[in-house]
Amino acid sequence: MSEPSTKPGRVPLIALAWAWVVLPFGYGVYQLFLKLVQLFG
Repeated sequence: MSEPSTKPGRVPLIALAWAWVVLPFGYGVYQLFLKLVQLFG
């Protein structure tokens, strides 16, 4: 089985795309955690 070929110039673009998704999601999870602490704490 071979690894999928990724051109070296596309790596920053892929990293930026992942950050575009993961950072807002992580922020939402963080806010949810804060609300849960207020609700049950």
